[in-house]
Amino acid sequence: MPVSNSDVESCLRRCLESEGFTLSPNRAFGENGVDILARKEDQEYQIEVIGYKQAGPMRAKDFYEAFFKAVARLDQGAKRCVIAQASNAKVGLPARAAQRKTAWLRIGETFPEVELWFVDTSAGTYERTTWRQWVEPASK
Repeated sequence: MPVSNSDVESCLRRCLESEGFTLSPNRAFGENGVDILARKEDQEYQIEVIGYKQAGPMRAKDFYEAFFKAVARLDQGAKRCVIAQASNAKVGLPARAAQRKTAWLRIGETFPEVELWFVDTSAGTYERTTWRQWVEPASK
């Protein structure tokens, strides 16, 4: 079932605000930059948000674009780069990571700052995960 980028972003913003994070304002339509900059004490997350499209190729395209945007934030001094996506995306992620195991592990080693968060818009919750955890259980 499709989930829009704006629904994922709105839900995540509510969750982070309830945890005491200070958030950047919503970007205007067509405005470039990080989707959400979340700060709390010594924590700062630069978050790229993607929804869940019906077509698999479009989901893959969104994921890879979000990944590149997230790692590009390193040039701006980012210490924690997040790809936040609809929780539906968890279903295919273990297979994607396993199919590209060597590359997936190398990406995790090269970019330890990257995290994958999954937003459940129905439940109003989210889950934080590391990049590596999606392939490490398969490699044991």
